[in-house]
Amino acid sequence: MKKGLLLALCLTLFSASMAFAADDYKLVLKLSHVFSPAEQLTKSMDAVAESIYEKTDGAIEIQTFPQAQLPAYKEGVEQVVRGAKFISVEDPSFIGDYVPDFKALYAPMLYRSFDEYVELTRRDIVKQMMAKAEEQGIKILALDYIYGFRNLITKKVITTPADLNGMKIRTPGSKSYIDTLTAMGATATPLPWGETLSAVQQGVVDGLEGSEFTNLGTKVYEGPTKNVATTRHILGTCGVYISTKVWNEMPEKYRAIVQEEFTKGANDMVSLLKSQHGDVVKELESYGVKFNEVDGDAFRKALAPLYQEGPGMTPGVFDAIFGELDSMRK
Repeated sequence: MKKGLLLALCLTLFSASMAFAADDYKLVLKLSHVFSPAEQLTKSMDAVAESIYEKTDGAIEIQTFPQAQLPAYKEGVEQVVRGAKFISVEDPSFIGDYVPDFKALYAPMLYRSFDEYVELTRRDIVKQMMAKAEEQGIKILALDYIYGFRNLITKKVITTPADLNGMKIRTPGSKSYIDTLTAMGATATPLPWGETLSAVQQGVVDGLEGSEFTNLGTKVYEGPTKNVATTRHILGTCGVYISTKVWNEMPEKYRAIVQEEFTKGANDMVSLLKSQHGDVVKELESYGVKFNEVDGDAFRKALAPLYQEGPGMTPGVFDAIFGELDSMRK
């Protein structure tokens, strides 16, 4: 009888101490991305960070750093893998350095709508990729912070891959982007975003690629690049990544809040951008931007070699993704 009471008392004290430890918990995370303060992704990240701070009573503080003030792109993901108290917000192709199948998820001209991509991220094929990322030390909190389809924004009108011959087009430093623009016929020119607009103005590059929201939010339209070829060659989307070590050390009740808020933030951002797209296009047109359709078949033919598995990728992963998309379209 006495042993039972002693055990119960010990369990009670242990539970109380654990609760106290959780209540006394404080974690400061630095979140990095390349978007400008005017863009929706920045606003969404700031809103999520604020909500998490409030709902955890200040236990989880996420400090947001836009425009690559801290390591971004490949270097940002490396911070996560090293176990830093850091959140990297980058497109999934950068996770392809650790789980090559993510390169297939971010391949060009795969998706016809935001909804197709969001649905794909919910299916087992992507869940398996996410599990492999965790084995590499990367906890994926979201994959669907969509900021629009990326198009060519150039000085001259582009309708076919041949029109890109000899043109230098700015891309992010991701191999997926470089390979895509090269296959499309351009001379892919990786540049940090902070150098891009001046490079366009000075003629270092002949254009760039990005979404209507980026075009408007960063005032790309004020330069000489007034033509937008609607290639929709890549669906612009970011994932949110944190170290598994940092994540596993976080009390469960706070993990639940963080996950819930990042999931909600992605859903809200997609809904908002879908409702705003038409107005953004009209506003850009009012500034002199001209949109034109392209020969989609010609571009898809040029991009066909990119639908082949590279080193480390699961055999048949592209066919599996095509099959999932076909099932949605039926």
